[in-house]
Amino acid sequence: MQPVVFAGMAALIGVITLQIISRVFFTAVGWTEEVARFLLVWITFLGATLAFQRGRHIAVTFVVDALPLRLRQLARIAAVLVALGFMVALIVIGYRYMQVQSFQKSASLRLSMTYVYAVIPIAAAVMAWYALVDLVELLLGRTDAVDGDDKHGSAEEPHP
Repeated sequence: MQPVVFAGMAALIGVITLQIISRVFFTAVGWTEEVARFLLVWITFLGATLAFQRGRHIAVTFVVDALPLRLRQLARIAAVLVALGFMVALIVIGYRYMQVQSFQKSASLRLSMTYVYAVIPIAAAVMAWYALVDLVELLLGRTDAVDGDDKHGSAEEPHP
């Protein structure tokens, strides 16, 4: 997932650079604003997936951390179940939204908006998978795998 987000960021930088250069020196290239917007949507959802994978979303854990071990584990299981439920709902809602918008075409590229909105159920499905893996790890008593900075095997070293 990280190479895809990196490629999206590089493409976004390239498109915005083209947009700036064309507006300053030539006639504006019309499709650049639309492509930049669509890339930003995809990068946002895929980046959220990366953050979810690595346990980097904002969390206030001081209450859970203060609980006894068994209650802490139950609270984490409950949190993962809530996240999993949200992701399943987002898959369904995102898929329905994709279908509703399927007739619509983008203004410049005439691209079906289905492709733009497809990232919603895709990212939610990937995050649901990660939540399911977390749930299994918690149920098996492997809380150290869920507590770490890098839950699902990234090459980065955890920060001290």
